[in-house]
Amino acid sequence: MKILVIEDDTETATYIANGLTEEGYVVDIQADGKVGFVQAMDESYEVLIVDRMLPNLDGLSLVKGLRTANVQTPVLFLSALGEINHRVEGLQGGGDDYLSKPFAFSELKARIEVLRRRPPIQLIESRLRVGDLELDLMTRIVKRGEILIDLQPREFRLLEYLMRHAGRVVTRTMLLEHVWDFYFDPRTSVVETHISRLRTKINRGFNQPLIHTVRGTGYRISADA
Repeated sequence: MKILVIEDDTETATYIANGLTEEGYVVDIQADGKVGFVQAMDESYEVLIVDRMLPNLDGLSLVKGLRTANVQTPVLFLSALGEINHRVEGLQGGGDDYLSKPFAFSELKARIEVLRRRPPIQLIESRLRVGDLELDLMTRIVKRGEILIDLQPREFRLLEYLMRHAGRVVTRTMLLEHVWDFYFDPRTSVVETHISRLRTKINRGFNQPLIHTVRGTGYRISADA
């Protein structure tokens, strides 16, 4: 099993590499963030151990770049930045686990074994389609047929949620919670207003409506009538 350790502290990197080598792992060490990023693009590694604070490219940016490039190698962040907000930031940035310094080698080894046992992550679909309507999550381009549709950020988020649940009815409460982050009913017509605007933009120039109102329940996006 190959592991890449991206760590600029020589003593820490050597300690990890020696311990893992004794356990039968093949370990490469890289101290520079940019060079480590290029090396991590080689998906022959089964686990990446990444420090948060690296020269030339910090660890968080490194991992975000890998995920953008669809490199799904499991990442264990190893950092002196151990506050809860740092751990959350690391996990939200694409890390699979987070271990704070100082650490026990036995725990490091156990966490690596857990990452090894995880099933491969399936690549996330970057495009959503309903009929002739297409939403690109990477470029944030929306088009129907060959016609580009200009959406405001909230409209894009609303359409994305509807398309992720294509063919199913989504309620007003579901939309308030997932699109507006309201976890109570604020007695507002914000959903109805945005649905009306979104429906107008999507249907303009087309005979077939895609967003349907399910009376008394909510909304459904579908190419079917």
